[in-house]
Amino acid sequence: MKEYPLQNIDHPNLIEDMFPHTLPPRIMFDGKIVEEIDGKRVEFDPQQALKRDLCVTDTTFRDGQQARPPYSVAQQAKLYEMLAKLNGTSSVIRQTEFFLYTKNDRAALDACRDLGYKFPEVTGWIRANKGDFRLVKEAGLKETGMLTSASDYHIFTKQRQTRQEAFDQYIEVVEAALEAGIRPRCHLEDVTRADWAGFVFPFVQKVMKLGEQAPDHLKPKIRLCDTMGFGITYPGAKAPRSVPKLIWYMNNECGVPADRLEWHGHNDFHKVLINACTGWLYGCNAANSTLFGYGERTGNPPLEGAIIELCSLRGSTMGMNLCMITEIADYMRSIHFPIADNYPLAGRDAFTTKAGIHADGMRRGDRIYNIFDTETLLGRPPRVSITDKTGVDGIVVWVNDFLGLKGSKDAVGKLDVFKIQKWVMEQYNAGGRLTSISEEELEEQTKILLPDLYAKYKGKK
Repeated sequence: MKEYPLQNIDHPNLIEDMFPHTLPPRIMFDGKIVEEIDGKRVEFDPQQALKRDLCVTDTTFRDGQQARPPYSVAQQAKLYEMLAKLNGTSSVIRQTEFFLYTKNDRAALDACRDLGYKFPEVTGWIRANKGDFRLVKEAGLKETGMLTSASDYHIFTKQRQTRQEAFDQYIEVVEAALEAGIRPRCHLEDVTRADWAGFVFPFVQKVMKLGEQAPDHLKPKIRLCDTMGFGITYPGAKAPRSVPKLIWYMNNECGVPADRLEWHGHNDFHKVLINACTGWLYGCNAANSTLFGYGERTGNPPLEGAIIELCSLRGSTMGMNLCMITEIADYMRSIHFPIADNYPLAGRDAFTTKAGIHADGMRRGDRIYNIFDTETLLGRPPRVSITDKTGVDGIVVWVNDFLGLKGSKDAVGKLDVFKIQKWVMEQYNAGGRLTSISEEELEEQTKILLPDLYAKYKGKK
Protein backbone atom coordinates (compact mmCIF):
# COMPACT_ATOMS: atom_id res chain seq x y z
CA MET A 1 0.00 0.00 0.00
CA LYS A 2 1.40 3.36 -1.04
CA GLU A 3 1.67 6.03 1.66
CA TYR A 4 0.54 9.55 0.86
CA PRO A 5 2.23 12.34 2.83
CA LEU A 6 0.34 15.57 3.45
CA GLN A 7 1.20 18.22 0.89
CA ASN A 8 1.05 21.61 2.58
CA ILE A 9 0.64 24.21 -0.17
CA ASP A 10 0.55 28.02 -0.36
CA HIS A 11 -2.30 28.27 -2.87
CA PRO A 12 -5.48 26.17 -3.16
CA ASN A 13 -5.74 23.45 -5.77
CA LEU A 14 -9.23 24.09 -7.16
CA ILE A 15 -8.88 21.42 -9.88
CA GLU A 16 -9.88 24.07 -12.41
CA ASP A 17 -9.39 21.88 -15.45
CA MET A 18 -12.36 19.83 -14.21
CA PHE A 19 -14.25 22.63 -12.42
CA PRO A 20 -13.72 25.74 -14.58
CA HIS A 21 -16.82 27.52 -13.14
CA THR A 22 -17.24 29.41 -16.44
CA LEU A 23 -18.64 26.15 -17.85
CA PRO A 24 -20.45 23.13 -16.44
CA PRO A 25 -17.94 20.83 -14.70
CA ARG A 26 -15.92 18.73 -17.14
CA ILE A 27 -16.46 14.99 -17.44
CA MET A 28 -12.97 13.62 -18.05
CA PHE A 29 -11.62 10.12 -18.61
CA ASP A 30 -8.24 8.57 -17.96
CA GLY A 31 -8.79 5.14 -19.46
CA LYS A 32 -10.97 2.86 -21.54
CA ILE A 33 -14.19 1.15 -20.50
CA VAL A 34 -14.11 -2.65 -20.56
CA GLU A 35 -17.09 -4.97 -20.97
CA GLU A 36 -17.27 -8.74 -21.43
CA ILE A 37 -19.64 -9.60 -24.28
CA ASP A 38 -20.18 -13.15 -25.52
CA GLY A 39 -17.13 -14.20 -23.53
CA LYS A 40 -14.93 -11.61 -25.27
CA ARG A 41 -13.20 -8.61 -23.70
CA VAL A 42 -14.52 -5.52 -25.46
CA GLU A 43 -13.00 -2.06 -24.98
CA PHE A 44 -14.82 1.24 -25.43
CA ASP A 45 -12.77 4.42 -25.74
CA PRO A 46 -14.59 7.53 -24.42
CA GLN A 47 -12.14 9.81 -26.22
CA GLN A 48 -13.10 8.26 -29.54
CA ALA A 49 -16.78 8.52 -28.65
CA LEU A 50 -16.42 12.27 -28.19
CA LYS A 51 -15.23 12.59 -31.79
CA ARG A 52 -18.65 11.47 -33.02
CA ASP A 53 -21.55 13.82 -33.82
CA LEU A 54 -23.35 13.47 -30.51
CA CYS A 55 -26.71 15.20 -30.30
CA VAL A 56 -30.00 15.55 -28.45
CA THR A 57 -33.42 14.89 -29.96
CA ASP A 58 -36.74 16.04 -28.58
CA THR A 59 -40.12 14.38 -28.00
CA THR A 60 -41.80 17.14 -25.97
CA PHE A 61 -44.64 17.39 -28.49
CA ARG A 62 -45.16 13.62 -28.70
CA ASP A 63 -44.24 11.67 -25.57
CA GLY A 64 -44.36 14.87 -23.53
CA GLN A 65 -48.00 15.41 -24.48
CA GLN A 66 -48.96 11.97 -23.22
CA ALA A 67 -48.45 13.24 -19.67
CA ARG A 68 -50.50 16.43 -19.69
CA PRO A 69 -53.47 18.14 -21.34
CA PRO A 70 -52.67 19.00 -24.96
CA TYR A 71 -50.67 22.12 -25.69
CA SER A 72 -52.38 24.68 -27.89
CA VAL A 73 -50.98 25.25 -31.36
CA ALA A 74 -49.59 28.62 -30.26
CA GLN A 75 -47.90 27.07 -27.21
CA GLN A 76 -46.24 24.38 -29.34
CA ALA A 77 -45.00 26.96 -31.83
CA LYS A 78 -43.63 29.09 -28.98
CA LEU A 79 -41.83 26.14 -27.37
CA TYR A 80 -40.44 24.99 -30.71
CA GLU A 81 -39.06 28.49 -31.36
CA MET A 82 -37.50 28.53 -27.90
CA LEU A 83 -35.84 25.16 -28.58
CA ALA A 84 -34.40 26.62 -31.79
CA LYS A 85 -33.08 29.63 -29.86
CA LEU A 86 -31.62 27.30 -27.22
CA ASN A 87 -29.62 25.75 -30.06
CA GLY A 88 -28.01 29.12 -30.65
CA THR A 89 -25.49 28.68 -33.46
CA SER A 90 -25.35 24.91 -32.92
CA SER A 91 -27.40 21.97 -34.16
CA VAL A 92 -27.22 20.08 -30.87
CA ILE A 93 -31.02 19.74 -30.63
CA ARG A 94 -31.25 17.91 -33.91
CA GLN A 95 -34.87 16.82 -34.27
CA THR A 96 -38.29 16.92 -32.65
CA GLU A 97 -41.36 14.79 -33.35
CA PHE A 98 -45.11 15.31 -33.55
CA PHE A 99 -48.25 13.23 -33.47
CA LEU A 100 -50.23 13.39 -36.72
CA TYR A 101 -53.67 12.21 -35.63
CA THR A 102 -55.72 15.30 -34.76
CA LYS A 103 -56.40 18.65 -36.35
CA ASN A 104 -54.44 20.24 -33.48
CA ASP A 105 -51.47 17.94 -34.17
CA ARG A 106 -51.30 18.86 -37.84
CA ALA A 107 -51.79 22.57 -37.22
CA ALA A 108 -48.98 22.59 -34.66
CA LEU A 109 -46.65 20.74 -37.02
CA ASP A 110 -47.34 23.27 -39.79
CA ALA A 111 -46.97 26.24 -37.43
CA CYS A 112 -43.54 25.02 -36.33
CA ARG A 113 -42.34 24.32 -39.86
CA ASP A 114 -43.54 27.77 -40.97
CA LEU A 115 -41.08 29.36 -38.51
CA GLY A 116 -38.30 28.38 -40.91
CA TYR A 117 -35.73 26.91 -38.50
CA LYS A 118 -33.46 24.17 -39.82
CA PHE A 119 -32.99 22.70 -36.35
CA PRO A 120 -34.64 21.03 -34.65
CA GLU A 121 -35.92 19.23 -37.75
CA VAL A 122 -39.65 18.45 -37.58
CA THR A 123 -40.47 14.73 -37.84
CA GLY A 124 -43.52 12.57 -37.21
CA TRP A 125 -44.57 9.56 -35.14
CA ILE A 126 -46.96 6.78 -36.18
CA ARG A 127 -47.85 3.20 -35.45
CA ALA A 128 -46.37 0.72 -37.89
CA ASN A 129 -49.41 0.29 -40.12
CA LYS A 130 -50.32 1.55 -43.58
CA GLY A 131 -53.27 3.59 -42.34
CA ASP A 132 -51.01 5.71 -40.15
CA PHE A 133 -48.39 5.92 -42.87
CA ARG A 134 -50.87 7.75 -45.08
CA LEU A 135 -50.79 10.61 -42.54
CA VAL A 136 -47.02 10.96 -42.97
CA LYS A 137 -47.33 11.28 -46.73
CA GLU A 138 -50.13 13.83 -46.40
CA ALA A 139 -48.00 15.90 -44.01
CA GLY A 140 -45.08 15.91 -46.45
CA LEU A 141 -42.54 14.84 -43.82
CA LYS A 142 -39.05 13.66 -44.71
CA GLU A 143 -38.75 11.33 -41.69
CA THR A 144 -41.08 9.57 -39.29
CA GLY A 145 -40.77 7.38 -36.28
CA MET A 146 -42.87 4.22 -36.31
CA LEU A 147 -43.80 2.07 -33.34
CA THR A 148 -42.27 -1.38 -33.79
CA SER A 149 -42.87 -3.05 -30.43
CA ALA A 150 -40.08 -5.50 -29.66
CA SER A 151 -40.94 -7.55 -26.58
CA ASP A 152 -43.23 -10.55 -26.36
CA TYR A 153 -45.16 -8.64 -23.69
CA HIS A 154 -46.29 -6.34 -26.51
CA ILE A 155 -46.29 -8.67 -29.52
CA PHE A 156 -48.24 -11.52 -27.92
CA THR A 157 -50.25 -9.79 -25.19
CA LYS A 158 -50.97 -6.28 -26.52
CA GLN A 159 -51.00 -6.89 -30.27
CA ARG A 160 -52.28 -10.49 -30.20
CA GLN A 161 -49.77 -11.45 -32.86
CA THR A 162 -47.07 -14.02 -33.43
CA ARG A 163 -43.51 -12.83 -33.89
CA GLN A 164 -43.74 -13.54 -37.61
CA GLU A 165 -46.93 -11.51 -37.97
CA ALA A 166 -45.40 -8.54 -36.14
CA PHE A 167 -42.17 -8.86 -38.13
CA ASP A 168 -44.00 -8.89 -41.47
CA GLN A 169 -46.25 -5.96 -40.52
CA TYR A 170 -43.32 -3.80 -39.44
CA ILE A 171 -41.23 -4.62 -42.51
CA GLU A 172 -44.15 -3.83 -44.81
CA VAL A 173 -44.37 -0.28 -43.43
CA VAL A 174 -40.58 0.22 -43.56
CA GLU A 175 -40.66 -0.80 -47.23
CA ALA A 176 -43.56 1.56 -47.89
CA ALA A 177 -41.63 4.44 -46.32
CA LEU A 178 -38.54 3.79 -48.40
CA GLU A 179 -40.62 3.53 -51.58
CA ALA A 180 -42.27 6.87 -50.76
CA GLY A 181 -38.93 8.59 -50.13
CA ILE A 182 -39.53 8.95 -46.38
CA ARG A 183 -36.86 7.96 -43.89
CA PRO A 184 -38.18 5.32 -41.43
CA ARG A 185 -37.10 5.45 -37.79
CA CYS A 186 -38.04 2.18 -36.10
CA HIS A 187 -38.91 2.58 -32.42
CA LEU A 188 -38.10 -0.73 -30.68
CA GLU A 189 -40.62 -0.42 -27.86
CA ASP A 190 -39.77 -2.32 -24.65
CA VAL A 191 -36.39 -3.42 -26.04
CA THR A 192 -34.89 -3.81 -22.53
CA ARG A 193 -37.46 -6.56 -21.87
CA ALA A 194 -37.25 -8.25 -25.26
CA ASP A 195 -35.68 -11.40 -26.70
CA TRP A 196 -32.77 -9.83 -28.52
CA ALA A 197 -31.46 -12.83 -30.45
CA GLY A 198 -34.94 -14.24 -31.13
CA PHE A 199 -36.66 -11.11 -32.48
CA VAL A 200 -34.81 -7.81 -32.12
CA PHE A 201 -31.62 -8.71 -33.98
CA PRO A 202 -33.34 -10.46 -36.92
CA PHE A 203 -35.69 -7.50 -37.34
CA VAL A 204 -32.97 -4.85 -37.17
CA GLN A 205 -30.74 -6.79 -39.55
CA LYS A 206 -33.60 -6.97 -42.05
CA VAL A 207 -34.24 -3.22 -41.73
CA MET A 208 -30.56 -2.46 -42.28
CA LYS A 209 -30.52 -4.73 -45.33
CA LEU A 210 -33.53 -2.92 -46.80
CA GLY A 211 -31.64 0.34 -46.44
CA GLU A 212 -28.46 -0.81 -48.17
CA GLN A 213 -29.52 0.48 -51.59
CA ALA A 214 -31.18 3.62 -50.26
CA PRO A 215 -29.49 7.03 -50.50
CA ASP A 216 -27.98 8.35 -47.29
CA HIS A 217 -30.93 10.62 -46.46
CA LEU A 218 -33.30 7.62 -46.52
CA LYS A 219 -31.25 5.00 -44.69
CA PRO A 220 -33.37 3.70 -41.77
CA LYS A 221 -32.69 4.67 -38.17
CA ILE A 222 -33.23 2.62 -35.01
CA ARG A 223 -34.55 4.05 -31.75
CA LEU A 224 -33.90 1.92 -28.66
CA CYS A 225 -36.91 2.42 -26.38
CA ASP A 226 -36.39 1.63 -22.71
CA THR A 227 -40.15 1.85 -22.23
CA MET A 228 -40.29 0.73 -18.60
CA GLY A 229 -36.95 2.11 -17.45
CA PHE A 230 -35.37 -1.33 -17.06
CA GLY A 231 -32.07 -0.33 -18.70
CA ILE A 232 -28.94 -0.33 -16.53
CA THR A 233 -25.37 0.78 -17.13
CA TYR A 234 -23.53 -1.49 -14.65
CA PRO A 235 -20.55 -3.34 -16.18
CA GLY A 236 -21.30 -7.03 -16.50
CA ALA A 237 -25.09 -6.64 -16.41
CA LYS A 238 -26.96 -9.28 -18.40
CA ALA A 239 -29.13 -8.82 -21.45
CA PRO A 240 -31.74 -7.54 -22.03
CA ARG A 241 -31.18 -4.82 -19.41
CA SER A 242 -27.59 -3.85 -20.26
CA VAL A 243 -27.40 -0.53 -22.11
CA PRO A 244 -23.74 -1.04 -23.19
CA LYS A 245 -24.36 -4.56 -24.51
CA LEU A 246 -27.48 -3.55 -26.43
CA ILE A 247 -25.66 -0.73 -28.19
CA TRP A 248 -22.65 -2.93 -28.94
CA TYR A 249 -24.88 -5.53 -30.59
CA MET A 250 -26.63 -2.84 -32.62
CA ASN A 251 -23.30 -1.50 -33.91
CA ASN A 252 -21.43 -4.75 -34.38
CA GLU A 253 -23.94 -7.54 -34.98
CA CYS A 254 -26.81 -5.63 -36.61
CA GLY A 255 -24.84 -3.09 -38.64
CA VAL A 256 -26.44 0.05 -37.18
CA PRO A 257 -23.92 2.93 -37.28
CA ALA A 258 -23.85 5.34 -34.36
CA ASP A 259 -25.33 8.18 -36.41
CA ARG A 260 -28.47 6.13 -37.07
CA LEU A 261 -28.98 4.98 -33.50
CA GLU A 262 -30.99 6.78 -30.82
CA TRP A 263 -31.80 6.11 -27.16
CA HIS A 264 -35.27 6.79 -25.73
CA GLY A 265 -35.78 6.05 -22.04
CA HIS A 266 -38.23 6.35 -19.16
CA ASN A 267 -37.57 7.17 -15.53
CA ASP A 268 -39.31 4.36 -13.65
CA PHE A 269 -36.14 3.60 -11.65
CA HIS A 270 -34.46 7.05 -11.64
CA LYS A 271 -31.94 5.99 -14.31
CA VAL A 272 -33.32 7.91 -17.24
CA LEU A 273 -30.58 10.52 -17.77
CA ILE A 274 -27.56 8.32 -17.04
CA ASN A 275 -28.88 5.63 -19.38
CA ALA A 276 -29.34 8.10 -22.23
CA CYS A 277 -25.96 9.77 -21.78
CA THR A 278 -24.19 6.43 -21.35
CA GLY A 279 -25.44 5.61 -24.83
CA TRP A 280 -23.21 8.36 -26.23
CA LEU A 281 -20.09 6.66 -24.89
CA TYR A 282 -20.92 3.21 -26.22
CA GLY A 283 -21.96 3.96 -29.80
CA CYS A 284 -25.30 5.77 -29.92
CA ASN A 285 -25.20 9.36 -31.21
CA ALA A 286 -28.67 10.62 -30.29
CA ALA A 287 -30.25 10.93 -26.83
CA ASN A 288 -34.01 11.46 -27.04
CA SER A 289 -35.48 13.78 -24.41
CA THR A 290 -38.28 16.11 -23.33
CA LEU A 291 -38.30 19.52 -21.72
CA PHE A 292 -37.86 19.02 -17.96
CA GLY A 293 -38.27 15.25 -18.38
CA TYR A 294 -42.04 15.56 -18.66
CA GLY A 295 -43.35 12.49 -20.47
CA GLU A 296 -45.70 9.57 -20.24
CA ARG A 297 -45.82 7.96 -16.76
CA THR A 298 -42.48 8.69 -15.08
CA GLY A 299 -41.13 10.83 -17.90
CA ASN A 300 -38.20 10.87 -20.31
CA PRO A 301 -34.60 12.09 -20.15
CA PRO A 302 -34.74 15.83 -19.36
CA LEU A 303 -33.59 17.78 -22.39
CA GLU A 304 -31.88 20.47 -20.34
CA GLY A 305 -30.05 17.80 -18.29
CA ALA A 306 -28.82 16.05 -21.44
CA ILE A 307 -27.61 19.37 -22.86
CA ILE A 308 -25.62 20.22 -19.72
CA GLU A 309 -24.17 16.69 -19.71
CA LEU A 310 -23.06 17.11 -23.32
CA CYS A 311 -21.49 20.48 -22.47
CA SER A 312 -19.63 18.72 -19.64
CA LEU A 313 -18.36 16.04 -22.02
CA ARG A 314 -17.37 18.54 -24.69
CA GLY A 315 -15.93 21.19 -22.37
CA SER A 316 -17.87 23.80 -24.31
CA THR A 317 -21.36 25.24 -24.72
CA MET A 318 -20.96 24.50 -28.45
CA GLY A 319 -22.61 27.82 -29.34
CA MET A 320 -25.80 27.09 -27.41
CA ASN A 321 -27.70 29.81 -25.57
CA LEU A 322 -28.14 28.10 -22.20
CA CYS A 323 -30.01 31.08 -20.73
CA MET A 324 -32.94 29.84 -22.82
CA ILE A 325 -33.32 26.99 -20.31
CA THR A 326 -34.40 29.59 -17.75
CA GLU A 327 -36.65 31.37 -20.23
CA ILE A 328 -38.34 28.13 -21.21
CA ALA A 329 -38.90 27.21 -17.56
CA ASP A 330 -40.45 30.62 -16.89
CA TYR A 331 -42.71 30.21 -19.91
CA MET A 332 -43.75 26.71 -18.85
CA ARG A 333 -44.74 27.99 -15.42
CA SER A 334 -46.74 30.79 -17.06
CA ILE A 335 -48.87 28.19 -18.88
CA HIS A 336 -49.41 26.20 -15.67
CA PHE A 337 -46.80 23.54 -16.32
CA PRO A 338 -45.59 22.24 -12.94
CA ILE A 339 -41.84 22.31 -12.27
CA ALA A 340 -40.85 21.29 -8.74
CA ASP A 341 -39.17 24.10 -6.79
CA ASN A 342 -36.12 21.89 -6.13
CA TYR A 343 -35.90 20.61 -9.72
CA PRO A 344 -32.26 20.74 -10.96
CA LEU A 345 -31.23 23.63 -13.23
CA ALA A 346 -34.75 25.06 -13.65
CA GLY A 347 -36.62 24.86 -10.32
CA ARG A 348 -37.24 28.11 -8.44
CA ASP A 349 -34.94 26.97 -5.61
CA ALA A 350 -32.30 25.25 -7.76
CA PHE A 351 -29.64 27.80 -6.79
CA THR A 352 -31.16 28.97 -3.51
CA THR A 353 -29.87 27.94 -0.10
CA LYS A 354 -31.68 28.05 3.23
CA ALA A 355 -28.82 26.57 5.24
CA GLY A 356 -26.75 28.92 7.39
CA ILE A 357 -23.46 27.13 6.75
CA HIS A 358 -24.07 27.30 3.00
CA ALA A 359 -24.95 30.97 3.21
CA ASP A 360 -21.69 31.58 5.05
CA GLY A 361 -19.85 29.83 2.23
CA MET A 362 -21.66 31.90 -0.40
CA ARG A 363 -20.73 35.09 1.45
CA ARG A 364 -17.08 34.09 1.13
CA GLY A 365 -17.34 33.08 -2.53
CA ASP A 366 -20.00 31.89 -4.98
CA ARG A 367 -17.93 28.93 -6.09
CA ILE A 368 -18.10 27.27 -2.69
CA TYR A 369 -21.79 26.37 -2.99
CA ASN A 370 -22.72 27.09 -6.62
CA ILE A 371 -22.30 24.37 -9.25
CA PHE A 372 -20.95 26.76 -11.92
CA ASP A 373 -21.44 30.39 -12.95
CA THR A 374 -25.20 30.07 -13.13
CA GLU A 375 -25.68 33.83 -13.50
CA THR A 376 -23.71 33.94 -16.76
CA LEU A 377 -24.70 30.58 -18.22
CA LEU A 378 -28.33 30.36 -17.12
CA GLY A 379 -29.18 33.94 -16.19
CA ARG A 380 -29.72 32.88 -12.57
CA PRO A 381 -27.48 34.10 -9.73
CA PRO A 382 -27.27 32.02 -6.54
CA ARG A 383 -29.69 33.20 -3.90
CA VAL A 384 -30.51 32.83 -0.21
CA SER A 385 -33.99 32.15 1.18
CA ILE A 386 -34.38 33.27 4.80
CA THR A 387 -35.71 30.92 7.49
CA ASP A 388 -34.83 30.25 11.11
CA LYS A 389 -32.03 27.96 9.84
CA THR A 390 -30.35 30.50 7.57
CA GLY A 391 -28.52 32.52 10.21
CA VAL A 392 -27.03 35.98 10.04
CA ASP A 393 -24.75 34.99 7.12
CA GLY A 394 -27.79 34.40 4.95
CA ILE A 395 -29.17 37.82 5.75
CA VAL A 396 -25.81 39.41 4.87
CA VAL A 397 -25.93 37.70 1.47
CA TRP A 398 -29.58 38.63 0.89
CA VAL A 399 -29.17 42.30 1.79
CA ASN A 400 -26.02 42.74 -0.30
CA ASP A 401 -27.73 41.07 -3.28
CA PHE A 402 -30.90 43.11 -2.83
CA LEU A 403 -29.08 46.44 -2.58
CA GLY A 404 -26.51 45.55 -5.23
CA LEU A 405 -23.64 45.92 -2.78
CA LYS A 406 -21.66 42.77 -3.53
CA GLY A 407 -18.02 43.86 -3.82
CA SER A 408 -18.91 47.44 -2.90
CA LYS A 409 -17.26 49.51 -0.16
CA ASP A 410 -20.75 49.85 1.34
CA ALA A 411 -21.31 46.07 1.52
CA VAL A 412 -22.89 45.10 4.83
CA GLY A 413 -21.47 42.65 7.36
CA LYS A 414 -22.89 40.63 10.24
CA LEU A 415 -23.11 43.50 12.71
CA ASP A 416 -24.99 45.65 10.20
CA VAL A 417 -27.83 43.16 9.82
CA PHE A 418 -28.07 42.00 13.44
CA LYS A 419 -31.42 43.76 13.96
CA ILE A 420 -32.88 42.15 10.86
CA GLN A 421 -31.73 38.73 12.11
CA LYS A 422 -33.32 39.46 15.49
CA TRP A 423 -36.61 40.30 13.76
CA VAL A 424 -36.45 37.10 11.71
CA MET A 425 -35.92 34.91 14.77
CA GLU A 426 -38.80 36.59 16.59
CA GLN A 427 -41.12 35.45 13.78
CA TYR A 428 -40.24 31.84 14.50
CA ASN A 429 -39.64 31.84 18.26
CA ALA A 430 -42.51 34.10 19.31
CA GLY A 431 -44.86 33.74 16.38
CA GLY A 432 -44.45 30.02 15.68
CA ARG A 433 -43.87 30.68 12.00
CA LEU A 434 -43.35 27.70 9.65
CA THR A 435 -42.84 29.46 6.31
CA SER A 436 -39.86 31.24 4.74
CA ILE A 437 -39.58 35.00 5.12
CA SER A 438 -40.85 36.61 1.92
CA GLU A 439 -38.87 38.97 -0.28
CA GLU A 440 -41.38 41.73 0.46
CA GLU A 441 -40.98 41.31 4.24
CA LEU A 442 -37.19 41.42 4.00
CA GLU A 443 -37.33 44.52 1.83
CA GLU A 444 -39.57 46.22 4.40
CA GLN A 445 -37.21 45.34 7.28
CA THR A 446 -34.22 46.56 5.28
CA LYS A 447 -36.03 49.84 4.65
CA ILE A 448 -36.81 50.23 8.36
CA LEU A 449 -33.56 48.99 9.90
CA LEU A 450 -31.03 50.12 7.27
CA PRO A 451 -32.71 53.37 6.17
CA ASP A 452 -29.60 55.17 4.91
CA LEU A 453 -28.44 52.32 2.67
CA TYR A 454 -31.97 51.68 1.45
CA ALA A 455 -32.45 55.32 0.56
CA LYS A 456 -29.08 55.47 -1.22
CA TYR A 457 -29.49 52.36 -3.33
CA LYS A 458 -33.28 51.86 -3.63
CA GLY A 459 -34.86 55.18 -2.72
CA LYS A 460 -34.51 56.73 -6.19
CA LYS A 461 -35.80 53.66 -8.05
